[in-house]
Amino acid sequence: MPVTCHPPQVTRLLLAGVILVLAATDNRAQSNVMSHANDFTSVEYYPAPNQQQIRSRLSGAEAQPLPGGLLAIKQLKLETFELNGRPEIVVNAPECTYDQLNGTASSPGRLQVQYQDGKIRVEGEGFLWRQNDSFLTISNRPSTVLQFGPEKRN
Repeated sequence: MPVTCHPPQVTRLLLAGVILVLAATDNRAQSNVMSHANDFTSVEYYPAPNQQQIRSRLSGAEAQPLPGGLLAIKQLKLETFELNGRPEIVVNAPECTYDQLNGTASSPGRLQVQYQDGKIRVEGEGFLWRQNDSFLTISNRPSTVLQFGPEKRN
């Protein structure tokens, strides 16, 4: 048997639905609130069937919550790993803003990147890291150092 609703009933039902959605969103947001943390780490794993292998690890000496679910991270260290577990890229920066929801880290400040155990080094100012596709953009003044053969020491 079909149910017939009069316009005031429809309005009340819609209003009740909106209130339930807002209450659920508010509870979820409160449970994800983070206070200041030392030795912060966020790990991303490869998709199945390799879900036990770490794809990237973002860590910092300190993480401070910012409005909008962002984190201010001090002494950033971002590492990516090959599927076999070998380190691939290591990024270091004094600070960055990490957006956990969108999986991005960015900073207008300095960064240093090492690849292939330090044989390739890149420095620059300003960056954006997209975690979902492991894409790093260096905005300004990039410089690259390539090391061939063993390093000579005096």
